Amino acid sequence: MTSYFQTIIGGGSFGKVYFGRLEDGTRVAVKVLSRRSKQGHKEFQAEEKLLKVVHHRNLVTLIGYSDDPENLALIYEYMSNGNLREHLLADRLHILSWPERLQIAIDATHGRLKYLHSGCMPAIIHRDFKTANILLDENMRAKISDFGLSRAFATLHDTHISTTPGGTPGYLDPEFSSFGNLNQKSDVYSFGIVLFELITGRPALIKDGGKLTHILQWALPLIERGDIESIMDPRLNGEFKAASAWKAVEIAMSCVPALASHRPDMSHVLPEMKGCMVLESTPGDSQRMGTSKRSNSFKTSFQTSSLNLGMVPPDPR
Repeated sequence: MTSYFQTIIGGGSFGKVYFGRLEDGTRVAVKVLSRRSKQGHKEFQAEEKLLKVVHHRNLVTLIGYSDDPENLALIYEYMSNGNLREHLLADRLHILSWPERLQIAIDATHGRLKYLHSGCMPAIIHRDFKTANILLDENMRAKISDFGLSRAFATLHDTHISTTPGGTPGYLDPEFSSFGNLNQKSDVYSFGIVLFELITGRPALIKDGGKLTHILQWALPLIERGDIESIMDPRLNGEFKAASAWKAVEIAMSCVPALASHRPDMSHVLPEMKGCMVLESTPGDSQRMGTSKRSNSFKTSFQTSSLNLGMVPPDPR
């Protein structure tokens, strides 16, 4: 299937991902568990069990798997445009347009978070939502991958699970990274960080020399000044409507309070994201970057100094 593991297209704590073809010519991605992986074996089993029963157009489809102890592998549909993180890198030839970024955020909201939180019984939380786990098909539509850290609530009435913190630095819910209290709002926080990455074109942890700055630390002073020109990815060259951009910023801010109880449900975030797209596509509103400051009525209630940004978890991946 992989032509003797000829082409590597990804990898992680579990092992490497290879390009492959089925006998009928269908292209696939084959995730092979490394024999040296410890954490990966548990993640492999969790992902295999989950994707056998969970299906949605915005979740990467599990086509098959091998449970041979010597060759554990998961076989997925192939996503030809790679992951979102790659498309937000500075040296990419194709720069994602603002409507493309909004559609990716809508796909991610609709598929993984809203479906897993509200459409599954019991609800499922991803725990490692990030741009590297958002894959793009040939039409640049987003699907969510990597469910190795996912957890399901035991009953419909559960709101928290106490567990060892996992996930990726920069995306971690402050409550989760500090206390290990897992809940659906943990994914909401991660979504807010991803949305900020789509807005700004910057990673969750920004490298400046030998120093790491969390994207919220970078963005909050600009938001407080109402400086949309400096907030938005400069590679967009002002090709977006100010109203749509500010609404996206407001949605992202609503998702990242330090207290989980102050964040919205994904069922609320989805229509808000669709509202962003409506503002962007409404004819006649041509207001662009740099032509408008946000009114004084838009004030963030967050202070950078009081944010626990979850940059360094007790057990980072």
